[in-house]
Amino acid sequence: MFARPWKLTVVMGLLALPAACGSDAAGPDGGTITVEYMEGLAGFAARLDTLRVGLRIPGLSAAIVENEQIVWSMGFGFADVDEGRRVTPSTAFHLASLTKTFASTILMQLVEQGLVDLDDPASDYGVDLTADGTILVRHLLTHTSEGVPGTSYRYNGNRFAELDRVIEVATGRSFGELLVERILQPLQLRHTAPNTLSPYFFLAGLDREAFLANMAAPYEWQGGRVIRYSYPSYFGTSGGLIASVEDVAAYSIAIDQGRFLEASTWDSVFTPAEDAAGDPLPYALGWFIHVHEGIELQWHYGYWDANSSLIVRAPEPGLAFVVLANTSMLSRPYGLGLDSDVLRSDVARLFIESFVTGDEPLPARR
Repeated sequence: MFARPWKLTVVMGLLALPAACGSDAAGPDGGTITVEYMEGLAGFAARLDTLRVGLRIPGLSAAIVENEQIVWSMGFGFADVDEGRRVTPSTAFHLASLTKTFASTILMQLVEQGLVDLDDPASDYGVDLTADGTILVRHLLTHTSEGVPGTSYRYNGNRFAELDRVIEVATGRSFGELLVERILQPLQLRHTAPNTLSPYFFLAGLDREAFLANMAAPYEWQGGRVIRYSYPSYFGTSGGLIASVEDVAAYSIAIDQGRFLEASTWDSVFTPAEDAAGDPLPYALGWFIHVHEGIELQWHYGYWDANSSLIVRAPEPGLAFVVLANTSMLSRPYGLGLDSDVLRSDVARLFIESFVTGDEPLPARR
């Protein structure tokens, strides 16, 4: 049995989060929302659960992929505390900015079709943003549209969201339509859909009430307590997709299999942008790229009100890790958008050091 506590490192000085005991906090109705350990866990699962409790996350779902197979998946804690409904690998969570990876795939399909050129001025598609030069479509996709376009990186979800307009002008259709038609339906992702609070949800053809009943409820850490919160209503290229952890893992497997794009296009997707001196920047075409101990890590995080997420892909050893949470705390303490260093995240580091650069056996599937 794993012996607690697990070391928790929080950067940026935002929070000091002890990981050695449960966390009780008053809820908005005067009751108490408790984030507590799951009993009977060992090894990797126990360490991940310890991080969950330390980060005050009521519910979390995780999955590991090895050689194009989901080899382990597990739910931790509660999808809905009031109802006593526990998280399962099929529980649907908001993905926040993990949506950007799906948007990149759709946009690059349009590039392959000749409907969009990454070197087109964004203004050709009705995008009106200020900069010290011409903003190209690729600058929106690589977070290099500010200042002198193409010379420096600055993560900006609002500017990335202008790709909605690029897609609509190029095709006469919405990102949501193309996403459902080209990715969600071919992969038969039954627990994935655009934001239930947006009109785009119905494009998925799913029963809304049944979908809502399977979603994790929103919570947030505020004022030293965990409270019931509310989800954002936006859906577009920058965020707002909802999915289960196994559905996101299935999407990662599809990438490993070379689906959706030509091999050369996938290579370009995972090639970092460069600054004016030709040095690599943290971000490629919709993905962060980080090389750790000679191993390339393709990753992205999500961070928004009452939701956060993480995907880490290590193609060389054939591994991937997906984690979804129903508060912002999986991402909020770490400043993950500042650079390419995914090891800022305790959860990412736990996976990477255990299985990517370490030699621990993968956990058995429950």
